[in-house]
Amino acid sequence: MKEYQPKADCLVGKTILITGAGDGIGKTLALKCAEYGATVILLGKTVKKLEEVYDLIEQLGKQQASILPVDLQGATESHYADLADTIKREYGKLDALVHNAGQLGVLGPFGQIEKSTWDEVLQVNLTSQFMLTKALLPVLSLAENASTIFTTSGVGNQGRAYWGAYSVSKFATEGMMQTLADEYENSTQRFNAINPGATRTKMRASAFPAEDVSLLKGAEDIMPTYLYLLSDDSLEVNGQRLNAQ
Repeated sequence: MKEYQPKADCLVGKTILITGAGDGIGKTLALKCAEYGATVILLGKTVKKLEEVYDLIEQLGKQQASILPVDLQGATESHYADLADTIKREYGKLDALVHNAGQLGVLGPFGQIEKSTWDEVLQVNLTSQFMLTKALLPVLSLAENASTIFTTSGVGNQGRAYWGAYSVSKFATEGMMQTLADEYENSTQRFNAINPGATRTKMRASAFPAEDVSLLKGAEDIMPTYLYLLSDDSLEVNGQRLNAQ
């Protein structure tokens, strides 16, 4: 999958929602999806960043994107229900959902984790994804084939000291993905997770401030794995954890 070569029209006709689309991997993926023909729904909390991505997509001369300003920290089930209704009304279906947004929290000894930090990390990395996925399942079922992608991590299946809430949230994310994949095994929906690996992002920089970023892959370098899971070339892939590097 790391060497996947997508066809120029592999996402034509698909509507794809990406969370955390205003920056980093989400921004790069939004542009890639638009480049390959998808209609992209940009979800994030900072409208200015989303508008910048929207403008870049406009410059591509492809399908017009749309913006959904949502704060994953405070959104309620009713907010997600309204969001799902809007997508169904405007697009008739949803072909893919990419859970890209995430929160690192504070790295440190488990015994020193503040409950507020725990709650914030689990809210963004797990609870909001549960609510958003639950609300969108009926809209995803309207697509001929639908792909939901969760974002995991190297600490998502092997715990690591000082990664506390973030590590736990990624373990739970993989469990949620596997549960959904098993439930929907004989349906038109598939659920997988991608581990981006060490990538030049703001989150990575906050976790490893002294790291030489010139040694890291850029977001552009890990796009093949995402495009593979979003395309119909991956219809048989379900319940898998894929490493983008």
